[in-house]
Amino acid sequence: MKKLSIFGALLLTACVTINIYFPAAAAEKAADEIIKDIQKPADATTEPKADLSEWQQTLYIVIDRALNIVVAPAYAQEANLSIDSPDIRRLTAQMQGRFPSLKPFYDAGAIGIGSDGMLVVKDVGSVALKDRNKVAKLVAAENADRKQLYQAIANANGHPEWFAQIKSTFAGRWIGNAQRGWWYQTSNGSWKQK
Repeated sequence: MKKLSIFGALLLTACVTINIYFPAAAAEKAADEIIKDIQKPADATTEPKADLSEWQQTLYIVIDRALNIVVAPAYAQEANLSIDSPDIRRLTAQMQGRFPSLKPFYDAGAIGIGSDGMLVVKDVGSVALKDRNKVAKLVAAENADRKQLYQAIANANGHPEWFAQIKSTFAGRWIGNAQRGWWYQTSNGSWKQK
């Protein structure tokens, strides 16, 4: 009887499987947030939000607590993807700092977004001879940072194996967030202007 109980317990524990699925929607949201942050103009300022008065804050807290008693909060309804770590902040800052140098080349059609989300020197002929080395270095540095960023996001979420999925998600979002007039490469290798 004791052997049967142990066997039953082992059988039950063997049936517990934890599947960790890649949170695609959360990854798209995170990618959009990071890309918009990188591409925002340097002089962009956010409007200050009006602060709630003390009684409004108190009322909000009371209503929130009452609702939590009546309706249990739903945790883990939406998968979340962490995009805050020292590496992610450092890489994002580097990319933000580089973007003003890249933007004129995006605008001129000299560089474009490859189908894999990496930058490509699309039309080297449109770059002045004196700037060609600069463009090549900017593109190489940007692509290196993008790869490191994807790995940093995967690592920050405890799933280094998500690198390829994060890279793929970002590839689509770089194109989705491209500004009007920028070039991007389709999956069949042809170039389109947004």
